[in-house]
Amino acid sequence: MAQVTMRDMLEAGVHFGHQTRYWNPKMAPYIFGERNKIHIINLEKTLPLYIDAMNFIGRMAANHGTILFVGTKRAAQSTVSSEAKRCGMPYVDRRWLGGMLTNFKTVKESIGRLKKLEAMLEDGQAGINKKEMLSLQREQAKLERSLGGIKDMNGIPDVLFVIDVGYEKIAVREAVKLGIPVVAVVDTNHNPDGVDYIIAGNDDATRAIQLYLSGAADAIIDGRRSVAAAAFAKEGDPDSDLSGEKGKVDQDGKPDDSAREKQENSATMQERESPEKIESPEGKQSASSSESVVRDVPGQDMPGDDKAENSIPEE
Repeated sequence: MAQVTMRDMLEAGVHFGHQTRYWNPKMAPYIFGERNKIHIINLEKTLPLYIDAMNFIGRMAANHGTILFVGTKRAAQSTVSSEAKRCGMPYVDRRWLGGMLTNFKTVKESIGRLKKLEAMLEDGQAGINKKEMLSLQREQAKLERSLGGIKDMNGIPDVLFVIDVGYEKIAVREAVKLGIPVVAVVDTNHNPDGVDYIIAGNDDATRAIQLYLSGAADAIIDGRRSVAAAAFAKEGDPDSDLSGEKGKVDQDGKPDDSAREKQENSATMQERESPEKIESPEGKQSASSSESVVRDVPGQDMPGDDKAENSIPEE
């Protein structure tokens, strides 16, 4: 995950709140002051909150959790869809349908209808006239706008990541009702109740929204990558599993000693076949042949022969 600093937040305009007359008193702990009748958010508190929220999202992604991105306001639509696609998570960027979480069974039927229409249109519309085809295309486009971001979501998400809790109050309400953790950007004019991980900051500026969403996407990618790296390291550790045989148990639940017996048998065979213990017949034959060749060379005596030739027999 890219490290976000306080300077990055300043440049993105995270510290700009709403007009003072629209403020919510429950956001007072996160307000630094006011300037030109606009509240200034205390980034010294926002930055730790942001880091905690991103760490939570990363942990949920590492545990194979599903994070649903929600941002239907115009300033957030394109960024929500692009960042959610980048990290492979579902999203809602056009309109939050009432009951999308609390009545997910009915929503899933609509998703099935959308997939069926896509399959029909891809097959070439065999046996469908032009008028019926146009009607199906319109229905498919309508469902795609509302459900296209969640058509691959098989169940209730594990986390809701919301931009602007005031604009998405229905989504937050449904998540609270189902006990789904909510990570949300809360501006000075909104109520933070129901939000588990608050990110006090500007929810209107495009650059600020980009900072929040890109950080969440990076946290998800890093969380999944850490799990994959840990699994790869575990598989590549030679001492972890003893060639896949250590730690096995038999059918009775007792430790399987076959691996140890195989190692002992292999060690015994190596000792028996060691060249220091056994000398092959080929080795003996080669040694005797080399000695005979040396003796047959003319003009060369073997050690000890000159003593026999120069000695005078005793009378």
